[in-house]
Amino acid sequence: MSADTQKQISGLAAIDHIKDGMKVGLGTGSTAAWFVKAIADEVKAGMKLTLVSTSNQTTHLAHSLGLEIKDINDVGKLDLCVDGADEIGEGLALIKGGGGALLREKLIWEMADRCIVIADAAKHVAVLGQFALPIEVEPFAYKGTINRITDVLSEFDIAKMPVLRKKSGEAFVTDGGNLIFDVACGAIHDPSGLASALKATTGVVDHGLFLDLADIALIGTDEGVKVLYP
Repeated sequence: MSADTQKQISGLAAIDHIKDGMKVGLGTGSTAAWFVKAIADEVKAGMKLTLVSTSNQTTHLAHSLGLEIKDINDVGKLDLCVDGADEIGEGLALIKGGGGALLREKLIWEMADRCIVIADAAKHVAVLGQFALPIEVEPFAYKGTINRITDVLSEFDIAKMPVLRKKSGEAFVTDGGNLIFDVACGAIHDPSGLASALKATTGVVDHGLFLDLADIALIGTDEGVKVLYP
């Protein structure tokens, strides 16, 4: 089974957790896109849902499928958020942000009563860090911020330098107007400590470590969908 098919079956499996009248956050990325398409089918069949989006990319996809996206400020607390991940580790600790939407994703996740992460089998790992950790940074005086980030990383035995993310040769800019620097950590042995230290670093808007947020993971495998809990 291809990785894309595994993503598809995990996205479809999340539909079983959707009930009429729910307020639902739509994630960003290739796996979340399968869920958004499945949601569109449910809405066309008559299900009533209030939907919010984690990125301009997802909003565009939703609109193309005939879905209405509400402003999160007008909706408030959500029943559920369904989103993908770049890595899923022990206790459903996650690395997210490969699609560049980590800040808005985290804002939506923290407004949801329950969060479901969907992914293909390759995303399930023993130790976080093989996928580069995204760190979202305020553009103003970013070089000083990178120096501070590098100092923090060294405290956690991570020697790699943050690398500016680019798209088509230019600096990638998030929906919120920020920069993203990716760090090839290799292995993150203290995700909680690193998350706290990065969050406390002046100039860091947020980071791609999503800890104690996911309630369930639906992993597409060759044998079907595997369900994981923290």
